[in-house]
Amino acid sequence: MKIPSVKGFHDSLPGESCRWAWVEQRARRVLDGYGFAEIRIPIVERADLFSRSIGDTTDIVEKEMYTFTDRDGSTLTLRPEGTASVVRAYVEHAIAQREPVSKFFYLGPMFRRERPQKGRLRQFSQIGVEVIGRDDAAIDADVLLLLFDLLVALHVRDPQIELNSLGCTACRPAYRVTLLSFGEAHRAGLCANCTRRLERNPLRLLDCKDPACHAATADAPVMLDHLCGACRGHFDTVRAMIEREGVPHRLNPRMVRGLDYYVRTAFEVTAAGLGAPGAVGGGGRYDGLVRDLGGPDVAGVGFALGVERLLLSMAEHTGTAPHGPDVFLVPLGTAAEAEAIHLAHRWRRDGVRVELANGGRSLKSQMRLADKAGAPVVLIVGDDELSAHALTVRDMRAKRDFPRAVDLAASGAVLRATLARITEPPAEQHT
Repeated sequence: MKIPSVKGFHDSLPGESCRWAWVEQRARRVLDGYGFAEIRIPIVERADLFSRSIGDTTDIVEKEMYTFTDRDGSTLTLRPEGTASVVRAYVEHAIAQREPVSKFFYLGPMFRRERPQKGRLRQFSQIGVEVIGRDDAAIDADVLLLLFDLLVALHVRDPQIELNSLGCTACRPAYRVTLLSFGEAHRAGLCANCTRRLERNPLRLLDCKDPACHAATADAPVMLDHLCGACRGHFDTVRAMIEREGVPHRLNPRMVRGLDYYVRTAFEVTAAGLGAPGAVGGGGRYDGLVRDLGGPDVAGVGFALGVERLLLSMAEHTGTAPHGPDVFLVPLGTAAEAEAIHLAHRWRRDGVRVELANGGRSLKSQMRLADKAGAPVVLIVGDDELSAHALTVRDMRAKRDFPRAVDLAASGAVLRATLARITEPPAEQHT
C-alpha cells in the first residue's frame, strides 16, 4: 500500500528544485550586494514567541499554527514566519551589544495549516530580510529598493509594491477609537470573526477577506487620514525616495498586514501569474517588537517573499534545467569499469561533471544512456584503450570518434582542454 504525502506538503523533484536553487543563488547575490549576512533559525520555537509577537487575534495564531506539547510539558510550534525567530535570536545572543545595526537574511521552510491553494502550501519556503537598529525613513526606502531589485533579478512578472502607513503609538490609539466606533455602528454587516475581534483589535476589520464584511467596511476610516506629523513626514520621505528610483508602487490604505507587530511603513508585493490575490510577499516596520520580546528598545524593518509564489510569478522558463554531465564514461568489461571508477573520481574532484555507466552493459546500450543524459562527449574505455593507456572520444554532436585521444593520466584541466580542442567545430570555408 502506497503512503501518500501529507496534504499541503509538496515534493520538489529535480527539475523544479533546480529552479529553487537558481532563485536562492540569485537572491544571495543581491543580498550580499546590500550587505546582509545569513542567519539560520530553528524550525521549532516556543509557542508563546508567536502569540506575543504576531498577536493572539491574528488568523495565524488562532487557526494556522502547528502547535504541540513536548515530553517535558512545554508547548512548541513549527515556525509560521521568520521575523519573531530572528528577533528572539537577536535578543538571546545580545547582538545589540556587539553591533549598532544588524542586517540579516534567512532562507527556509515555514508552516501554517491553511487551505492549500495555488502557490500556498502548509509547508512553504521564504526568503526574508531584517534590519534591526535603525528607525529612519532612509532604511525603509533602502529595504524597499532591495525588495524591488530582488524581484527584478528573479524575473518576476509585473511586480508592484502596495504601500501604507500604520501609524505609531502616538497616533494609532485615537485612530483605533475611531475605527472601533465605525465597527460598532456597522456590527450587523460584520462576519463572526470581525464581530468577535472588534474590541480587541479593530484593525482586523480592514484585513478581512469575507466579501460581505469587506463591503460593510468599504467606507471605514483609514490610518493614512489619521497620521501624526512625525508619521506623515516619515511616510512621505519613504515614498519620495523610492519614487526617485522608479520603483512601481501604489497606495493601499486598507492594507494592514496579518501580523500585529507592524507600525508605520507596511507593504505587500503583487505580481502577475498568481490569480487573486496576487501577493508574493510583504513586510514593514516593527519598532516595538525587540523590546516586547525582552531586548533593548531598538527599531526594526524587514520583509519576506514566498518562494513557491515567486516561482509561479517568474517569467516562463526562467531558471536552470538540471545539469547534464560534461562527459559520459563508457567502460567495456570488468577491468575497464574499475579504471572508469578511478577516472571519474579523479575528474570529479577537479570539477568535471562525470556520469558513469554500468560496465556490464553493451556499448550500444551505454551509448543510448549517454544520449538520453544529454552528454556532449562520451569517453570509451575498453581493452584496447587500457593497453594504449588512452581513451577513445566520441563527439556526440558531430558523431565523430577520436581513437585514444585522452591520456589516462590526464587531469581535469587537461581533459577539458583536450576535449575543447578536438570537438571544436571546423571553421567555415569562404569562397
